[in-house]
Amino acid sequence: MLYFWHYYQGLKVEKIVLFVGRKFRVNIPFKEYIKREIAASIGEINSYYFYPENDNALFLHLESILKKESQLLIISTKSASTVVGKLLCTITEDNQILKENMLIPSSTSIFEDNTYLLQYKKSHINLITASENETLPQILIKNETRCADVQIFDMDVETANALLLPLAQTYEVKLNFTVLVKGWVTLNIESKKYGNISQFISSASSLLNTKLIPASNIAAFIIEKLSHAGKKISLAESCTGGLIASFLTKESGSSAIFDGSLVTYSNLLKANWLAVDNTLLEEHGAVSQEVVLEMSEGTLNVSDADYSLAVSGVAGPDGGSELKPVGTVFISARSKTDVLVEACHFKGDRNYIQDQSALYAIKMLLTLDKELFFN
Repeated sequence: MLYFWHYYQGLKVEKIVLFVGRKFRVNIPFKEYIKREIAASIGEINSYYFYPENDNALFLHLESILKKESQLLIISTKSASTVVGKLLCTITEDNQILKENMLIPSSTSIFEDNTYLLQYKKSHINLITASENETLPQILIKNETRCADVQIFDMDVETANALLLPLAQTYEVKLNFTVLVKGWVTLNIESKKYGNISQFISSASSLLNTKLIPASNIAAFIIEKLSHAGKKISLAESCTGGLIASFLTKESGSSAIFDGSLVTYSNLLKANWLAVDNTLLEEHGAVSQEVVLEMSEGTLNVSDADYSLAVSGVAGPDGGSELKPVGTVFISARSKTDVLVEACHFKGDRNYIQDQSALYAIKMLLTLDKELFFN
């Protein structure tokens, strides 16, 4: 049996990340790469903070953090790392020494190239020197949380909570619900002192059956399921601009299940690439149920995939009308035997509407073939 959640034993402490250096504000892909590495290594972070080099407020902030139990990860530029090390030594009443061509506090317990770990009272501090276009040095802090994420579909939070609360009490876990889009809730399960997350998830899966997927990473889950079944998926995206394709291809193994995506913004390409009838485009417009159904059908025909998703909508902030205001999105999910189509009305700015559209399309794919994805 495959398990996609992660859970770790230990006491819950506050996890804090300090970025020290202006480049972490400016170089967004670099910062996001580091945050992904942090999440994969130590899980959910309570707080992120950013400081430029030589900011006088950093010392006072470090002092306040280290007065309580915490896991502190400091990501620093090369130019700032020595100064940060001096600040840590001042607070911990230590001094820097040279080891392996690095200046580190003498009380350092573990160190490798450009990363070291020290303990002060009840806190663990990991200082990492990060450079652009380089692999992030190893994160030395251990994950001390004990939690897991699962996905619940086609059930509101109130109903899910009412059904799962007795199980949560039995297995001594705490439940935290987050709505991603209508019909898709992520449930974070946090263990109490003697809680049993594994048993809770097993019982919850039996209870909710085709409404729960025990996966924290739904893209990796889809790839695993389609790979095992020897099936593929293709996409036709308009307002999402390739966002669904990015969602899938960020994960390793996607090439085994992903044929490709056609980003067809113009009516010309919808007609020429996907064989959407020009009459439908003229009568109903590109943002319509009729057109998105032909887009999903055309995607299956042109790719010979087993599943297709098609999205067309008004992401805004311009382009809306009285009949089709900003946030109006039509989505179709299709297999070789079944088809779904839905009219959605999302709210928010352009990017949030695009994100919601992509997530809702993924939700429709999962519910299109429950036998594959929920068994």
